[in-house]
Amino acid sequence: MQSLGIDVLFKGRNLLRLLGGLWVAVRISLISVALSIVLGLLIGVLMTGKSPVLRGVFRLYLETVRILPQMVLLFIVYFGTTRLFGWNLSAEVSAVFVFTFWGAAEMGDLVRGAILSIPSIQRESAQALGMTPRQVYGYVILPQTVRRLIPLSINLITRMIKTTSLVMMIGMVEVLKVAQQIIEANRRTSPNAAFGLFAVVFLLYFAICWPISRLAGYLEKRWA
Repeated sequence: MQSLGIDVLFKGRNLLRLLGGLWVAVRISLISVALSIVLGLLIGVLMTGKSPVLRGVFRLYLETVRILPQMVLLFIVYFGTTRLFGWNLSAEVSAVFVFTFWGAAEMGDLVRGAILSIPSIQRESAQALGMTPRQVYGYVILPQTVRRLIPLSINLITRMIKTTSLVMMIGMVEVLKVAQQIIEANRRTSPNAAFGLFAVVFLLYFAICWPISRLAGYLEKRWA
């Protein structure tokens, strides 16, 4: 273990610090995912509406999110808003805003695709039975949309968890930042610490994301 550099984990509070950094990444992910699901459902419904203006606006929003790297968005929100508007946003608030901004767009597109995949005959049949447009959405469209959406949204959740590693670029002390600090502090005594610590970080991310991915696969097979 010493040759792999893992021994530094058991010096002082290094292991607890690493787990604390992991919790920072998970906390940002959970908040961002929750907000993205709520906003994504609304955006997805609006993207399937009849208004060409709304569809165009949300299409532009989606393409902007897909073109701009998340790191650029982080820099724009965290550094740019301070210079332009004088806002003193914390790194965590900036990260939650950026990941929600990104996640809501992706979730909205997933919702749009799930809604459009439902055969139009179901909507027409519900309207023929005398249902209002709100009842059609509430009792026919949305339940099927959610069922088709869950496996896809779980995959998006794992992507968001992994992407939170970018927050170290704006000064947040999450799991990768903690690992770097431990490596720097033990560079002379444990020159191989980088290999061991980053391997541990990989295992921590794997332990979180793998069960979520397995759940998505299970739901896809169950609801196929």
